[in-house]
Amino acid sequence: MDRNGSFPANIADISSDPDALDGVTVIVCSSCRDQTGSDAHPRAGALLAEDTRRAASGENIRIRTVECLGNCKRRLSAALLRDGCWSYVFGDLERTSGADLVAGAKLFAISTDGLIPWRGRPDSLKRGLVARIPPLDMLKD
Repeated sequence: MDRNGSFPANIADISSDPDALDGVTVIVCSSCRDQTGSDAHPRAGALLAEDTRRAASGENIRIRTVECLGNCKRRLSAALLRDGCWSYVFGDLERTSGADLVAGAKLFAISTDGLIPWRGRPDSLKRGLVARIPPLDMLKD
């Protein structure tokens, strides 16, 4: 058990199946500003995207950027998508949250129910959850 009461996720088996991460995409808002609202370039979101790419180096995780996720009040934002599963939007991230996004992507990849498990999820992805969006085929109406 870690210090926040969660049990660490077992993501070691990801490395034995290089295709396990194939369906996971991390989308980072490259136009996000930091907490100061600075308009300096490169923007904090672009720095988060680069940090995420570094953290994903050697992994089969797609890292993409988008101009705006429309989550400006929650500062640096990113989303995790997996084919046929729920999608997640996170905010209040830091420029150095790339490793957390990659850890979340790995948890997502091994999930059997298409949800990112709460246990083992990095704190930034617990506190920063903005929305969970269902896949279209799950909608009832």
